[in-house]
Amino acid sequence: MKHLILAALLVAATLALSEEPVIEDVTVTRTGTDTYRFAVTIRHPDTGWDHYADGWRVLNMEGEELGMRVLFHPHVNEQPFTRSLDGVVIPRGTVQVQVQARDLPAGWNSGTTIVDLP
Repeated sequence: MKHLILAALLVAATLALSEEPVIEDVTVTRTGTDTYRFAVTIRHPDTGWDHYADGWRVLNMEGEELGMRVLFHPHVNEQPFTRSLDGVVIPRGTVQVQVQARDLPAGWNSGTTIVDLP
């Protein structure tokens, strides 16, 4: 019986650690001719310094990084949470970008959220 309980606890811990950050919302504001402000809302089961959503980035549609926001601490008791990044330079004529989230220890999400620019 002890082995079954231990196995169930290990499976639950593994599932919690494998959950990717979810981008719930992205608000984009044009701040200049070719600069933008991104406000990104993320939900993630942060558990502390060993497992938390630790960043997000803006990519062009070819996957090149245009800007990155590092999240310096866990948000265990603040879910979902929104953080902003100002001054993202986006080439003229661009109509869509991608936003990708990251967590510690897994790294970048496998997928991205596509966002239309204003």
